[in-house]
Amino acid sequence: MSKGKRYNGEAQLNYAKVFAVIIALVVIVMCIFLIKNLIKGAKNTQNVGATSYFAVYKDDKWGVLNSNGDFTIEPMYQEMVIVPDSSKDVFLCTYDVNEEDGSYKTKAVNSKNEQIFTKYEKIEALENYDESKNIWYEENVLKVEKDGLWGLINIDGNEILAPEYESIDTLKGIKNSLIIKKNGLVGLVNNTGVKVFDANYTEISALGKDYKEGYITVNNEGKYGVFSFSGKQILENKYSKIDNMYSENYFVIREDEKQKLINANGDIILDEGFDEITQISTSGIVFKKNGKYGLMNFEKNVIIEPKYENLKEINKNYYMALKDGLCGVIAENEEIKIPFEYNDIYYDSKAGIYVAEDKDYNSTIMDINFNVKLKGILSDINTDKGYMKLKVDGEYKYYNFKFEEKTIFEIFKTNTIALSKKDGKYGFINEKNEVVVDYIYDDATEQNEYGYAAVKSGGLWGAIDAKGNIVIEPTYNLENNLVIDFIGKYHLGVDLNMNYYCEK
Repeated sequence: MSKGKRYNGEAQLNYAKVFAVIIALVVIVMCIFLIKNLIKGAKNTQNVGATSYFAVYKDDKWGVLNSNGDFTIEPMYQEMVIVPDSSKDVFLCTYDVNEEDGSYKTKAVNSKNEQIFTKYEKIEALENYDESKNIWYEENVLKVEKDGLWGLINIDGNEILAPEYESIDTLKGIKNSLIIKKNGLVGLVNNTGVKVFDANYTEISALGKDYKEGYITVNNEGKYGVFSFSGKQILENKYSKIDNMYSENYFVIREDEKQKLINANGDIILDEGFDEITQISTSGIVFKKNGKYGLMNFEKNVIIEPKYENLKEINKNYYMALKDGLCGVIAENEEIKIPFEYNDIYYDSKAGIYVAEDKDYNSTIMDINFNVKLKGILSDINTDKGYMKLKVDGEYKYYNFKFEEKTIFEIFKTNTIALSKKDGKYGFINEKNEVVVDYIYDDATEQNEYGYAAVKSGGLWGAIDAKGNIVIEPTYNLENNLVIDFIGKYHLGVDLNMNYYCEK
């Protein structure tokens, strides 16, 4: 077979090519080594992510702290500085407060303490809170006042709703739902300033627990109706009352204080056989009669007799039932899926797990088929990052939603140190399982997303950085703090709703 013109019958060593190959290999190795060190160096930086901002309180003044533990704005304001979005250098300051008449001024400043969005007389965050009074600010939107009327801008200062309203407020407990008021009547817009429906109503409330589930409106005549989140009117405003109870196809109305189940056409589906409708379920209604709970389907047939102390659907066709003071889970045929042994049971639809908790707060974690997978004290479920944190035999462990145990470094890929316990004391190890902080602390927390961990000794708390170096020796008595967290030498304040850091 012909070898081709380049084959001359005898192999000869081409030294120039050999040296070229060797040099290329050396360069590749050096590049790999350099990249590994860059990655390692990046992982050991103090602030492992983009800069974040927080209100800070020091010497009776308010400023802004960044996630490196440095002041972005030195504490200089009398009133708390509002940070509506921790990822943006937009800060809202209140000043010239008159306690007697309630008047005040506001302004927005950036990280250089320069005033921004100056065309408006007032700029405020849109505060909201849930049923537990946990406060948040609506995302990417601020309300602004001009010539005595209110409008909306986004966090970058672009106007998304002209200032032409008497007021703008949040629909409490519901995100992405802003109530606008004009000529004494209210309407609704979302966080991008898009109008859901005009200001033609006297009241607006949520139909369910999420903006996607729609809204209940009340008109000038006191009649109730329903809108979808896209602005489509589903039920005309002609009902005496509509209960806050979500279903895709059914609604609970009240006529003469008597509940009735209707469909979107207004047809009556169920109006007897119960004292009260407590939930619209997948296959019917959960109802209460003579003080007990049962289940009736849409054809008026009683599927579960009213005999339970409580009953509610927690997953499609599966119900948490309360009997003799204890919770269990049953199917529609009353087959017991989880025995009546627990104080509380709930289903996390995002994680796909059932959590059953006893009187001592011990949790039993089950999969979608009710198989017991884990037991311990459940500390956290984070569906965004895909993990559960449980305390098992006195140690915190992490699991994914396949119930596989994971290390802290597998869960939080930017973490540089991990909490470890030995002989009743706490220290920290690195990814190679090497001790970087000796086991000398009485208590400690995991490294937070900004690179800091809290450590406790002698009843006092301090902080270490991403490399295990002391930022501040244990100094603070934080026995009244529900959450222990540090950024630099500043600890999270007692009032979690205020979300500020301080050094007291």
